[in-house]
Amino acid sequence: MAESMKGLHRSHRCTEVTAKDIGASVTVMGWVQKSRNKGGIIFVDLRDRSGLLQIIFEENDIGAEGFAKAEKLRSEFVIAVVGRVEARSGAVNENLETGAIEVRAMELRILSEAETPPFPIEADSKTKEELRLKYRYLDLRRPDLQKNLMLRSRVATLTRQFLSEEGFLEIETPMLTKSTPEGARDYLVPSRVHPGNFYALPQSPQLFKQLLMVSGYDRYFQIVKCFRDEDLRADRQPEFTQIDMELSFVDVDDVIDVNERLLAKLFGEVIGVEVPLPIPRMTWQEAMDRFGSDKPDIRFGMELKDVTDLVKNCGFSVFSGAAAAGGSVRGINASGQGNMPRKKIDALVEFAKGYGAKGLAYLSIGADGSYKSSFAKFMTEDELAALVAAMDGKPGDLLLFAADQNKIVYNVLGALRIEIAKNLGLLDKSQYRFLWVTHFPLLEWSEEENRFVAMHHPFTMPMEEDLDLLDTDPGKVRAKAYDIVLNGTEIGGGSVRIFQNHIQEKMFEVLGFTKEQAYERFGFLLNAFKYGVPPHAGLAYGLDRLVMLMAQMDSIRDVIAFPKVKDASCLMTDAPNVVDEGQLRELGIAITGTESECGKE
Repeated sequence: MAESMKGLHRSHRCTEVTAKDIGASVTVMGWVQKSRNKGGIIFVDLRDRSGLLQIIFEENDIGAEGFAKAEKLRSEFVIAVVGRVEARSGAVNENLETGAIEVRAMELRILSEAETPPFPIEADSKTKEELRLKYRYLDLRRPDLQKNLMLRSRVATLTRQFLSEEGFLEIETPMLTKSTPEGARDYLVPSRVHPGNFYALPQSPQLFKQLLMVSGYDRYFQIVKCFRDEDLRADRQPEFTQIDMELSFVDVDDVIDVNERLLAKLFGEVIGVEVPLPIPRMTWQEAMDRFGSDKPDIRFGMELKDVTDLVKNCGFSVFSGAAAAGGSVRGINASGQGNMPRKKIDALVEFAKGYGAKGLAYLSIGADGSYKSSFAKFMTEDELAALVAAMDGKPGDLLLFAADQNKIVYNVLGALRIEIAKNLGLLDKSQYRFLWVTHFPLLEWSEEENRFVAMHHPFTMPMEEDLDLLDTDPGKVRAKAYDIVLNGTEIGGGSVRIFQNHIQEKMFEVLGFTKEQAYERFGFLLNAFKYGVPPHAGLAYGLDRLVMLMAQMDSIRDVIAFPKVKDASCLMTDAPNVVDEGQLRELGIAITGTESECGKE
């Protein structure tokens, strides 16, 4: 039966008790991790969010009634113990922060009993994630998850402290906003007061933070929830948290400067990693040419090489055909992998097909300099020798080539170099390599919509020297945009914003909006811009991704308290779910069909 805490006050968390407290009386509270009855003496590992502390119970100290209670203790019981700190009587446990001490119990209260949990509460759990997420409140007791969430809290606290000291004001923006569908899908919220009308949950505070600059607040930040109704993956959730900021009277270098110092502070103080400043910068085009990705992982080499000019007239039609069609032929050198079994090479070919490749050409160089290749018979010895030299090929290397339109070649080889690096164990999580990627294309062509769409958003400033191209060749216009990339993951991105009306109107025109359509979607912002707009720029981090990398986790679910799974549902609360018919009637909403009635598309 549960007992009261009346008269008891916790004096220490478990690992706050140290050898300095030997001889002192302490009151500790937490969960029973493990109980071991050795006959006449009971050892209990007590756990709270700080760690473990060994408690010993003997009848001479705690009395017959207290010892009888101690015999009842099971995993996950919640207890309070008053006792005396002693040097550990047995061998010191070097793996435990409190391994040199123990607490001899003088009083025990069982505050709450517990059923046997559906899985062990332990670090590095082997239990299936689905079961752990169903019982997330138990999963969150595990020390590795608690460590992650404490790290996340520390990052948020230090961010607030740093930005406040840099003159930023923390200002909240609305959660219920107007839907401006451009990019990912909005989550919609029906209004009871305005039947047939909907709010949207914000995908980002973009428009409001720009309005704050118009309002003269100069430097704004917010740690804010955002929502996107899009397909999930390891580093995406339907609701996620941004560290969001906007600054007035600045250009690219100003934004980069303050953010480099923020990152240096966070990594230095939270995980003890020095971030050398300045962080290197690379243009989008260079990143694509060298790494096949706009978020390159620079912890290892295996860079792309363009060999189009070398092979454009060769006898291998896959190469020459791609060159003739305006595409390219590029390759990577998997150094030292020349003896890779054919079965593994075939697996890489299948992997490449998943990224749009029709195939993958390979050439392995034997220790004696001989070639094994899928295409060598179509080329002369001189052509092969020139190709190998261009790829820096040495005996024992494996050369892999993709030939197609540039976009496909980049996608294929960019993904392939990561896959090979993963297989070879080259992705060291303890190594942190930052990179700014700059000068993104302002626009990208959407085959689906048959128009240009903004690569970032419609308010991104073009490079001043490219403004004339908006009329003549919009696809070549570069943006004053910048992403911060860490170990091949984009952790944040931003841009200088358009603040002159004529450029903003031209941008909407290029995007295919009429003036009326632009005002219908963004009128409140465009009207505000009539009343004096400072030059401004901003950046937002994905806090979840940032903490995931700092904690050396593979999924953002491991750093979010209550995450969703791949289909955007919550296994613990069973959300989303049906709602009461009366609620729907009040909102004027009718469900026209369910999955079981309509079938899946």
